[in-house]
Amino acid sequence: MRIGILSDTHDQVARTSRAVALLGDEGAEVLIHCGDLTGTDIVHECGIYPCYFVFGNNDYDEDALRAAMAVVGGVCLETGGEITLGGKRIAVTHGDLVREVRRLAAAAPDYLLFGHTHVPTDHRDGPVRYVNPGAIYRASEHTVALLDTADDTVKRLRVR
Repeated sequence: MRIGILSDTHDQVARTSRAVALLGDEGAEVLIHCGDLTGTDIVHECGIYPCYFVFGNNDYDEDALRAAMAVVGGVCLETGGEITLGGKRIAVTHGDLVREVRRLAAAAPDYLLFGHTHVPTDHRDGPVRYVNPGAIYRASEHTVALLDTADDTVKRLRVR
């Protein structure tokens, strides 16, 4: 399964739209947003695909975001949660809450997806592969990532 990963869009609607289109062109079947959506328009941009969301430290109106997620049929994982896609256990959080990262990592998922730092990351610690797609906002290069669970590859994509 090909999973598009976004984070830290910070209400950058046009850039997020380009990112979603890029991920779709690369074969994404589902999207995971690792937080700091900031506004409901971002939910609607991502919602053209099946989508999972977590809240980040800049997602102040959680009720409005939850309502938008419900409208597009998205799944809200609150500040963190685990899902299974493509036969792999995938934990998702924003990354600003260390205790949440530790809680999710303790269950030893196949992948732990996060954002917050605005810096792309892809490394393994024991059985867990940690992936940060980078950011759509306040980054030297705007990036997203495509995870292919079938061959365990992560491809970083530049959003122009």
